[in-house]
Amino acid sequence: MARGSAGESVLHKHLRILDTFDAWHPYLTLTQIAQAAGIARSSAHRLIAELEQEGLLERLPDRSYRLGVRLWEFASRTPGALGLREIARPWLGAVHERVRQHAQLGVRSGGDVLFIERMSARDAVLNATLIGGRIPLHASSSGLVLLAHAPDAVREEVLGSRLRRYTEHTPCTEPVLRGLLRRVRADGFAVAEGFIHRESRGIAVPVTGPDGSVYAAIGVVVHNDGSDPSPVIDLLTRAAAGVARDLARAYQPDAGVRASGIRALLSSSTRSIEYLEHVGHDPHEGTSAAGPPRGRGEAR
Repeated sequence: MARGSAGESVLHKHLRILDTFDAWHPYLTLTQIAQAAGIARSSAHRLIAELEQEGLLERLPDRSYRLGVRLWEFASRTPGALGLREIARPWLGAVHERVRQHAQLGVRSGGDVLFIERMSARDAVLNATLIGGRIPLHASSSGLVLLAHAPDAVREEVLGSRLRRYTEHTPCTEPVLRGLLRRVRADGFAVAEGFIHRESRGIAVPVTGPDGSVYAAIGVVVHNDGSDPSPVIDLLTRAAAGVARDLARAYQPDAGVRASGIRALLSSSTRSIEYLEHVGHDPHEGTSAAGPPRGRGEAR
């Protein structure tokens, strides 16, 4: 892999540029990108041009830039977060229909919980999360679930770091957070009352993946009114079990045999998925008006 004069790979510099964009900064100028990425303006100009040429960045008429749709195209092919999002959406929708507040799905990304789906009502309580947004693991119910089941090295790194305090209820000391994580592992759920906003309470449970590990967290943000969280915990637990079953069917449908990519990515009817699998079996084959593609040796 090509490396710059300082030993940093060109790929890493490209990623630093892409990382400058977020929900609060969807449009950036060349100067803003260079400053945020810590890259010289001349180098940033060249790197941005390469990203633009590949469709990973788009230049707008006012000469600012935004992330390109090709990134979405790449992301939509993965059987990871977006495949999980597709599979979990019906279950998340059922939770949202019951609570009529915020229902969300998060995965761990480093020391943060990354929210890959969220459903909200217009009159719902205050919630700090966005789709594609991050919150430190220690500061939310979903984060506590993911941190409680994270590898030991990840957990110890978070416990040993300086943790941001959002309110007086945010767990910011190592003994308090360690005790919370033990409780989450024992109880099978996390409740975060006023961790980020005093008026809001997060409740989350783990979603188990096909290999038995904790794959994600499904949760809600509701009013921090002191009510019994048990009904919501039961609702989330049933939803998490449903997501886990559907993940197992998508990734391991026949005694541990991995499904094809299309089955792991799509939530659709059985006939639709079977058709898409057949059409997509050979990307070099075309389709006919009469039906699925024919083999190479058949008459046209």
